Amino acid sequence: MWRGRTRRQFLAGSAGAAALAGAGLFGVSRKRRITGRIVGSDAAVGHRIRDGGLPAPDRQERVPVVIVGGGIAGLAAAHALRSRGVEGFVVLEMAAQPGGNSVSGANAVSAFPWGAHYLPLPGPEAGDVSRLLRELGVILGDDARGLPVFREDFLVQDPVERLFLHGRWQEGLVPNLGLGPEERGSLDAFFHRMAGFKERRGSDGRPAFAIPLDASSTDPELRALDRVPFADWLRLEGFTGESLRWYVDYCCRDDYGMASDRVSAWAGIHYFAARRGEAANAPSHAVLTWPEGNGWLVHRVREPLGDRVRSGLAVFRVQQEGATLSVEAYDVQARRSMAFLAERVVMATPRFIADRLLERNPKARRDTVYAPWLVANLTLESLPEGRGAPVSWDNVWQGSPSLGYIVANHQSLHPVPRSTVLTYYLPLDATDPVTARRVALERSWDSWRDQILDDFRIPHPGLSDQVLTLDVMVWGHGMVSPAPGSLWNPERPESAQPQGRVHFAHSDLSGISIFEEAWTHGIRAGREVADLLNPA
Repeated sequence: MWRGRTRRQFLAGSAGAAALAGAGLFGVSRKRRITGRIVGSDAAVGHRIRDGGLPAPDRQERVPVVIVGGGIAGLAAAHALRSRGVEGFVVLEMAAQPGGNSVSGANAVSAFPWGAHYLPLPGPEAGDVSRLLRELGVILGDDARGLPVFREDFLVQDPVERLFLHGRWQEGLVPNLGLGPEERGSLDAFFHRMAGFKERRGSDGRPAFAIPLDASSTDPELRALDRVPFADWLRLEGFTGESLRWYVDYCCRDDYGMASDRVSAWAGIHYFAARRGEAANAPSHAVLTWPEGNGWLVHRVREPLGDRVRSGLAVFRVQQEGATLSVEAYDVQARRSMAFLAERVVMATPRFIADRLLERNPKARRDTVYAPWLVANLTLESLPEGRGAPVSWDNVWQGSPSLGYIVANHQSLHPVPRSTVLTYYLPLDATDPVTARRVALERSWDSWRDQILDDFRIPHPGLSDQVLTLDVMVWGHGMVSPAPGSLWNPERPESAQPQGRVHFAHSDLSGISIFEEAWTHGIRAGREVADLLNPA
């Protein structure tokens, strides 16, 4: 179904990939010396925490609240504390900059994302996200009907999407070139079914599928879909067209890092049925984006926090000492450790990290699946072209293990061809996550460069001659993936409950990795702590 090669060809093993690269079999042009590197060194620090042996703390600092993790959930918790008058807190982040998988970068050509790159219009259940967008001036007000008015320059501009299929680009990502009546009928029937789920209410009156996820219906008939792989549900429902299956796999890999055979049917339908945002000045399917992706939101939320955000501090232990919590952290630059003594702690980390840091954690879960990813940013002399639809914000091609690329400076209004940055996304789902993670972290930049440029040869045969730099980031635990049975398992909502003086906030607590879930859990945890410190 991937027309020419399968996802499983992305990685047969580090030795085989390196041998191909060394032999020059990827067809990479040698006319120009492309520079670049593998960025981000957090994996090495994380492994040191996992393996132990870090120095004992040699100094202490007292602070009422410690937030462990400076991703979206941690920043949201800090935001909530400040909004309720709590100023005594610190956010401890292992990486060089906060943001989690919404982190971003920049060069002389453009800012660009290293992870999440857009935000859909928030729906009626995502009140905390809407309030944030109003605070930041993304939502300017409401029209006479009560619909939000968004800043025009933050709404993604046309052309939005295109797909390379049968040797040319078509508009939109749903395949439409060269389809017979049966294939078209399968696609139409599927989208009609998803529209029905989007409008459906459960027996409790709540929307069948919502964002945040916990606003969804508790109807047992709907929740039973979580126990079935999405691919099996599609087959049982008669949705078997090749083009439909390709598109569904693309969507699941985009949001969940895994294809439809490895995510639950509830999660698969949620992708299509949960987003019901509206705008006065945009269609409901519009999205918000910036050159740096969701890094724009990170910068705006982080700015008022000032020096309360401490980067380069890797927490390696959280333990109770009487009525005080001791949070021990390793300073990556100073190569020494310190302890923060707090009244309350917010664990805004992935569950596997929280379980490792908390001693005797009775709510630890060992069955969570994390999808590894690779993201690359390529700086080019000019925009790549091609037959058919023009260069769009999102550009995808069949026959690739990747999800294609976005044009980071697409929102620019510059009228002439210019240098650009392409952000390329590759979910590493060709094998099991543990193996894919290990092999990916062992690979060299040269090997990744050659594989990425070889993939680009499908839609852009001469692209390597335009590339100036190519930087790569490997996300070993890129996102939690909603494996069958994981979303409506009773353990998931229980894991969000406080454990003594420790509170929890992260998108892992929802089981799907999107901005809205992380922000909602962070705001909830921050409010919990603020209400305990400043009771009414």
